Amino acid sequence: MIRLSSVEKSYSAGGSRTWVLRGVDVQVRPGEFVSVMGPSGAGKSTLLGILGMLDHAWQGEYHLLGRPVHSLNPKERAALARETIGFVFQQYHLLDHLTVAENLEVPLSYRDVKKKEREALVADALDRFHMVGKKDLYPAQLSGGQQQLVGIARALIASPKLLLADEPTGNLHSAQGREIMELFARLNAEGTTIVQVTHSEVNAAYGSRVIELADGWVVRPDARAGAARA
Repeated sequence: MIRLSSVEKSYSAGGSRTWVLRGVDVQVRPGEFVSVMGPSGAGKSTLLGILGMLDHAWQGEYHLLGRPVHSLNPKERAALARETIGFVFQQYHLLDHLTVAENLEVPLSYRDVKKKEREALVADALDRFHMVGKKDLYPAQLSGGQQQLVGIARALIASPKLLLADEPTGNLHSAQGREIMELFARLNAEGTTIVQVTHSEVNAAYGSRVIELADGWVVRPDARAGAARA
């Protein structure tokens, strides 16, 4: 599903070049649940941003579902991302001027889903995440954990083929975090490909494989998930 070849990311600062990612070669097969781990500053979130087509200032090759992302124009990239990817952001990225229900509806509006079907899918998501009573509230009226749940529900509402998650349980208490990871495991069992960035060895163990980064390099591309706990 995903193939990265010699992907690199850098920026200039004070006359020198700082590397964020170096020579990254990664493959993710359809139906895998992969965790990206490593210390702070290793390049994990940058890698996820490239996979999600949020970052375009990089070098190398990226193929998604056989399509050469590196050769697509911005409009083609945006269309492919909308059709394929759900993204759980660490900082929520909810739209402050929209209610919970309206935030959930946004991804559906990009996919030409009919109004009646959008309403049904939003109702199902609200029920699934126990947020029916908060559907008319705005993000500022929610706790950090509640905003994160809305962000996760929004990422999943259109049943994406690929789910990208950046520290998906970072703002949730332990019971909520466990519930979300079990949900991810069920989605993966049903065929959704998942790539998550996590510092949590417990969360990593829900997946089948760990890609470990250090200083922008892939140091372990195929570690078993359980090995992250060793």
